[in-house]
Amino acid sequence: MQKPEALTEIRKTIIINAPLEKAWHAVATSEGIASWWMPNTFEPVVGKEFILHAGHFGDSPCKVTELEPYKKVGFNWGKDWHLTFELKELGDNKTEFTLIHAGWDVNKVTEFGQPHSVVRNIMDGGWEKIVKEKFPAVVEQ
Repeated sequence: MQKPEALTEIRKTIIINAPLEKAWHAVATSEGIASWWMPNTFEPVVGKEFILHAGHFGDSPCKVTELEPYKKVGFNWGKDWHLTFELKELGDNKTEFTLIHAGWDVNKVTEFGQPHSVVRNIMDGGWEKIVKEKFPAVVEQ
């Protein structure tokens, strides 16, 4: 079992069969993000606040912190987390997509009162499915 102080970021990487431009649209537009993750009011502007509509968990406030066209989108999610979507063009209409979910702290709880250590394990499994199944299913169409 993992020691509590070892709450590392969640990192998921996949190579998709799609050009960089198509992958960029999927991570840097509201409709793109909604197509593989969840509805939102995202706008690709650093400093812009937006909402993730997280179903029965309610709405989560977010703020864009990084935007490097065709390379990276980063934003704060809720009170503790930071998400980064990174893209790398590999040629031959292939793109590497990496999702990084950081901000895990064994001494913190979510807005819903759940310990980060518990939620991190749940989210790790959820991201596995989203990144490895849902994202390519949408972007590779």
